[in-house]
Amino acid sequence: MRKAVIAGLTLTLLTTACAASQETAAVSQDYLVFYTPGQRGAATDAVEAAGGDVLSGDAQLGYLVARAARLPSGPAIVGVMTDRPIGEVARARPAAGPRRAAVKDEPLSGRQWDMRMIGATPSGSYKKEIGNHKVLVGVIDTGIDGRHPDIAPNFNRTLSRNFVVDRPKDSKGKNLDGPCEHKGCKDPADVDDDGHGTHVASTIASPLNGIGVGGVAPGVSLVNLRAGTDSGYFFLKPTMDALKYAGDNGIDVVNMSFYVDPWNFNCPANPADTPAQQSEQKAIIAGMSRAVAYARARGVTLIGAIGNGSTDLGAPAEDVGSPDYPSGAAKSRKIDNTCLSIPAELPGVITVTSVGPSKRKAVYSDYGAEQADVAAPGGDALDTGTSLKGAAREILAAAPKNALRASTAIDAKGQPLTSSVIRECKNGTCSYYQYLEGTSMAAPHVTGVAALLVARFGKPGRGGLELDPAKLESLLYASTYDRGCPASGNYRYSADTTHVCVGSASRNGFYGNGIVSALKAVTIPGT
Repeated sequence: MRKAVIAGLTLTLLTTACAASQETAAVSQDYLVFYTPGQRGAATDAVEAAGGDVLSGDAQLGYLVARAARLPSGPAIVGVMTDRPIGEVARARPAAGPRRAAVKDEPLSGRQWDMRMIGATPSGSYKKEIGNHKVLVGVIDTGIDGRHPDIAPNFNRTLSRNFVVDRPKDSKGKNLDGPCEHKGCKDPADVDDDGHGTHVASTIASPLNGIGVGGVAPGVSLVNLRAGTDSGYFFLKPTMDALKYAGDNGIDVVNMSFYVDPWNFNCPANPADTPAQQSEQKAIIAGMSRAVAYARARGVTLIGAIGNGSTDLGAPAEDVGSPDYPSGAAKSRKIDNTCLSIPAELPGVITVTSVGPSKRKAVYSDYGAEQADVAAPGGDALDTGTSLKGAAREILAAAPKNALRASTAIDAKGQPLTSSVIRECKNGTCSYYQYLEGTSMAAPHVTGVAALLVARFGKPGRGGLELDPAKLESLLYASTYDRGCPASGNYRYSADTTHVCVGSASRNGFYGNGIVSALKAVTIPGT
């Protein structure tokens, strides 16, 4: 996921309701007001009682967009958080694309230990199935560099959308996204100023084109569903918009390598939080639960990164990073298992833990007997059970040149300034790749395997292929190989860091149902 590893990750935006004083603010602001099913009228009354007006709403997800002078409240309201409106988007349909007939190693495949681990190689899954462009994979992230040479052949520009507006400064006047590069502060749908989303997309579906690396499903279509800001935040409204768009436009699989800001853990009734903060967290839980259910009911299979907090999500005890917006608002608070990491802990999300090159659960990866569904390579620079060194223990995938330059990872001439960046040139054109680690990097491996299963077992529908999410989930679990808990029952990473594994060889808190395998996915019989 993002934050610690970004690795990366919107402002549409919202100003965090993190102080009780907001309830009596004299200046009107926009709110997302989530109401109990069937209680739209009562919620409207509550908005008006707060001195406000209803601007719009979404009956399917059960919320109003309202402008009011104070925080609306009442028995019909589930939760409230602040918001800033974003633009509308239109629907479109993709065209089918060709399969690549020749299958051979890509120039940088020797650095892709992750693909070898899951059998996504010319002698493995590529030989039988690479997917096709009728399979639509949505990436809810910081964007996708649709012009990258190792992304462009599979990038669906027609369907791609940006649901966020860049914000130069935060609510305290501190730099956030920086100066706007495009009209209206809204980047085109083929731009990624952070790099996180491009890396994720590359792992899923970099094509077999003789350039750079190959993805898990190198023949499928990539759809940018941008909900992350340049500065790496994912807030509620754009994330819900992206999920609803996916459900309405025939997206088959969606990758979610993020958590919804500003709360790492969302607690509906934590006494350490103000009433406004509690309401905001309730809104995130309600809004994302509804958006996830909406997308899944319309055929979208949802894959999520479990998180990089090195925490047993079945027994969390402390949250030190929330709220993470605006800058400086975070505090340490005690939490318990009623507090949820969103979207990873929502029903309907297939949650992914991360392993290093030795298949040891990565030290940073969250885990949990109830939360972990599958595992996949996400990299671990501290994994000593391998001959690989340093950055080579992480995941190599495509990176936008502009993001690397902005982070001073390359110089003015385009030469890498760090061993974590690889430059590859062919026929006068150079492309860039970056080593990153995190559960953000593990999830797209699973998304790619899911896309291969859609290519194999999906049926024609909605202009592409369709596969019921419940059936796809079952096939995905059948495409893993068991990885049991360590013999000692735990991994001791250092003198003060030990993670305890609970469960059986076939299902446990470190690996869920097992480590995914692209090779098994393209060879298992249908059910």
